[in-house]
Amino acid sequence: MRYFFNSSLVAVASVLALATLPAAGQTAAAFKPARLADGHPNLNGIWQAMTPAYWDLEPHAASQSAVLEAGALLAVPAGIGIVEGGTIPYKPEALKKRDENRASRMKLDPEVRCYLPGVPRATYMPYPFQIFQSTKAFTIAYEFDGAFRNVFLKDPGPAPIDTWIGQSYGKWEGDTFVVDVTGLDERTWFDRSGNYHSDTLHVVERYTLRSPEVLWYEATIDDPKTFTKSWKISFPLYKHVEPNAQLMEFKCVEFVEDLMYGQFSKKPATKE
Repeated sequence: MRYFFNSSLVAVASVLALATLPAAGQTAAAFKPARLADGHPNLNGIWQAMTPAYWDLEPHAASQSAVLEAGALLAVPAGIGIVEGGTIPYKPEALKKRDENRASRMKLDPEVRCYLPGVPRATYMPYPFQIFQSTKAFTIAYEFDGAFRNVFLKDPGPAPIDTWIGQSYGKWEGDTFVVDVTGLDERTWFDRSGNYHSDTLHVVERYTLRSPEVLWYEATIDDPKTFTKSWKISFPLYKHVEPNAQLMEFKCVEFVEDLMYGQFSKKPATKE
């Protein structure tokens, strides 16, 4: 049996669905989040993005895989993008480097070698993460590569060194948890399409509960070496509510050992 895509029906269904939703202001006014003992919203739980932005932050059509033999297996799904305004404001010379990255993404993307994804990329990769929040601590555990991120609740001062996941300092602004991230290693990328940054990257994240199962995420990106101005991404995160929800293991280091170090491994002796 063949199934046909009817764009008119989809458009009508979308309009009807939107018509049933309350206005954003009404939703925010009606929703009262569960709170911890200190009065702050409870963000605990396992969360996951449902966006193909991990392929490309900007709007993009579906496209063929860079590995032709993979056929549809590694084809890129279409996405409406999560960049406000649609386009990342690269400087001309930085845009050229982005295009070079994109052309060689199967070799250059840090994800290929299981390096930690950095911020904000860790948030919208196709793996869940878990927030552990108490009145005295805030940490995030990521399924990808078993990454772990501590968010300081007191200003620790300048980051002593750059690291893959950076240094995070969080504070509450009303019911929004704001995280200032610095000290990010310049080798991280924003996505699989070669979007990148320099060593002056500064990210400010904002986490706001919209409902018990929806956490709104925003991140403002500033990098004067790479971009002409600051820019922002935003999208919802969805809570895993299944009774047995848990982070599984995706420790990918062992998956890339042959790729990275295969030339150093012992080879079986060959008979002459």
